[in-house]
Amino acid sequence: MLSLSDIREARERVAGVARHTPLERSRSFSEMSGADLHLKLENFQRTGAFKIRGAMNRIQTLSEAEREAGVVTASAGNHAQGVALAASRAGVDATVVMPKFAPVSKVKATRGYGASVRLEGVDYDEAQAYAHQLEREEGRTYVHAFDDPVVMAGQGTLGLEIVDDCPELDTVVVPIGGGGLISGVAVAIKEQLPDVRVVGVQAEGAASAAQSLEAGEVTEIDSVDTIADGIATRSVGERTLEVMAEYVDEVVTVDDREIALALTLLLERSKTLVEGAGAVALAAVLSEAFEYEDDETIVAALCGGNIDLNRLGTVVRRGLVQMGRYLKITIDLKDRPGELERVSSIVARTGANVYAVHHDRTSRDVAVNAAELELELETDDAEHAADIVDALEAEGYEVEIQS
Repeated sequence: MLSLSDIREARERVAGVARHTPLERSRSFSEMSGADLHLKLENFQRTGAFKIRGAMNRIQTLSEAEREAGVVTASAGNHAQGVALAASRAGVDATVVMPKFAPVSKVKATRGYGASVRLEGVDYDEAQAYAHQLEREEGRTYVHAFDDPVVMAGQGTLGLEIVDDCPELDTVVVPIGGGGLISGVAVAIKEQLPDVRVVGVQAEGAASAAQSLEAGEVTEIDSVDTIADGIATRSVGERTLEVMAEYVDEVVTVDDREIALALTLLLERSKTLVEGAGAVALAAVLSEAFEYEDDETIVAALCGGNIDLNRLGTVVRRGLVQMGRYLKITIDLKDRPGELERVSSIVARTGANVYAVHHDRTSRDVAVNAAELELELETDDAEHAADIVDALEAEGYEVEIQS
């Protein structure tokens, strides 16, 4: 079983590479939640995520023969970058297997840190199976993304920093993918502050931890589907499950809408960019996925910031929809002069800003004497969006809300 001394030893090994990242109180999110909410900004970590901690600790403990043979790993992106940088710093050859649909930015960054990248499989688990094949064929050491006590100890150094910087904390909220981060953090915190509550958070589309804890054994789900690709694993590990069963108090889930909202709010309120996995802890607090008291001191771990720019636009758009700040509607118009101007004047009176307009009179779904108008609008909030729809309907238009 992982111990506090393992984590303290890991801190010495990773100190030259992993940064002690900031832990800051958020006034905005404290006001929104009612809690005394602090953010552990691990998105400012080298490589943009916590994974460098565990990867560096594992690379540093390789034997000389293992260093000569090189390492191999599988990752959706953050662990890949951590292993690539740690291996490069140690002069160890590294091969990283990533899913075919891994974010392009993470693939490029991993290659940039010096690793050889192979794209195999549709998700982490299929990539991992291929990496184990390379392990056998090439004699490399497999560096597991989470189910390795040495990796877990490295991730636990984040927990040591939380205790150092916020010893008065009541609850820490940590994302769960395979369970390596929460295992290390939970041991680091509970062994020093046993009364602190540790809450784990999974994305609804990749939620195996609660099932595994209830069953008392690793339970694998059939597939994963979430914008939080950094924690999109089909199961937790056997070793991480053992630690979570002893040290984690509660596991909750959040859906993609809640994740998108938290990510968007972080951008707007804190000027902080995180990836989907980095937003789940805050999403759990804001959505009240678990119960907490007013003024309870909560630390939410923002575990990474490596979001693909193509995905960022989509996620922010979802977040704006959740906030009532974006409205997409379609209206069937009579195909006659002045109708588009009439609709435009109604929208203008409501004070909405137009993002885009699409006017189509050729669609098969539209009558011969009609046209379909699609509007994308910037709105102030959900009430403002409802007012726009009401104003159009009051003028006799049938409005279909797309998002």
